[in-house]
Amino acid sequence: MDGVRQWLEKCRNGISAKPNKQDSDKPNRQPNLFARFPGFNSDSGFHSSLVIQDSLCRTLLKNSLTGISSLPDRNERVARSVDLFMEEIRFLAQNTSSPVIICAVPLSLLEAMGPEDVSEDLDDGPEDSLGPQLDFHDMLKAGAMQQYRTPIQIILPSTYDSTKLRQQTKLKLGRELQDEATRAWNIHTALYYKAAGVPWRLPRASTELTVCYVGVSFYRSLDKQALLTSVAQVFNERGEGVVVRGGHATISKEDRQAHLPEGRAYELLKSALASYYETHRTFPARIVIHKSSRFDESEKSGFAAALTERGIATHDFLWVSNSGTKLYRAGQYPPLRGTLLTLDEREIVLYTRGSVPFFETYPGQYIPRPLRIRAENTEQTQQYLAREILALTKMNWNNTQFDGAEPVTLRASRQCSSVLRYCSEARHIEPRYSFYM
Repeated sequence: MDGVRQWLEKCRNGISAKPNKQDSDKPNRQPNLFARFPGFNSDSGFHSSLVIQDSLCRTLLKNSLTGISSLPDRNERVARSVDLFMEEIRFLAQNTSSPVIICAVPLSLLEAMGPEDVSEDLDDGPEDSLGPQLDFHDMLKAGAMQQYRTPIQIILPSTYDSTKLRQQTKLKLGRELQDEATRAWNIHTALYYKAAGVPWRLPRASTELTVCYVGVSFYRSLDKQALLTSVAQVFNERGEGVVVRGGHATISKEDRQAHLPEGRAYELLKSALASYYETHRTFPARIVIHKSSRFDESEKSGFAAALTERGIATHDFLWVSNSGTKLYRAGQYPPLRGTLLTLDEREIVLYTRGSVPFFETYPGQYIPRPLRIRAENTEQTQQYLAREILALTKMNWNNTQFDGAEPVTLRASRQCSSVLRYCSEARHIEPRYSFYM
């Protein structure tokens, strides 16, 4: 806890940018590649400040941590670790007015829970495993949300103490560490949003229609025995999300993809629009649905019925997935971010990651993979829809990397799915995306 507080105090006055690797006798060829963190105080950056007092802090007892490591079953160790944090979250939620609770997971607890279990916020958690393995990150998020309606921010030791990275790596509990300024950007942007701030938004001309962007993806229940269930993440142009838990889905025998029956597609979008109206006091003039699998006729009919019922005449249904088509250009760098290839009147390939002239390089580690975007039922042009998707890749407030690989509609819906599988269907879920990220 002291380590987190000291690091946040350090960030308050700014963090220098990571220096580029270059020969000492050559000028900096990529001066924009890494950005400094301007600080988090009332005079710069977010023009806000963090209040961290002793009365707002709680510690885990050492003997409780020791007892967890002796438990024979891994799931039991994870569940007990969640219980430890939930006990302190309960006290802070009930006795303070803190809008966000930071959970600094000690290294000893990471070791007790086992490898590849805990993921720090600002990225997706681990992929589905073959068995019903509990995930500390998602289970704690779900518990804090449903029991105390409080967003939390999980921080791993290497974030505030880079010397802990080697130990995390040895335990297979960490990923490659970002430079300190980038870590500061990510953590403070997430805290700002979870405390009800709006870091940035999509531009929208006054002549454009109000738009609601909906992402639909699917996930299995925790025991992996139940049918796939759908979840929608709803956004307006300000990026303010509304999470909706949908009904059961099925795997089609024809294409082996997840689909919703007509009635459930209707109910899902109807619920999404109702939540949108409750939040914004109006319905949007246009609906854009991004789905991780193709739209079948039942889904199209169900979605269309919900739109007709609300008098929404303008809509675009898009199937968004990874593309097997790749482009090449002269030189050593991948295609430019925003490169668009039209395959036919319904299908396009879009590079949401790629080389960026401002950086004078490609800011990624791996060869970028473009998106395959198929128009299932659309009214806008392919170029217009591609520009929207490109803009939505910048709207993930869980990470300040501006060139996300996929639109936040789908990325957020998958992230919400990871937490929702730990939520009781009989209990209320929070509509705001900040509880899931």
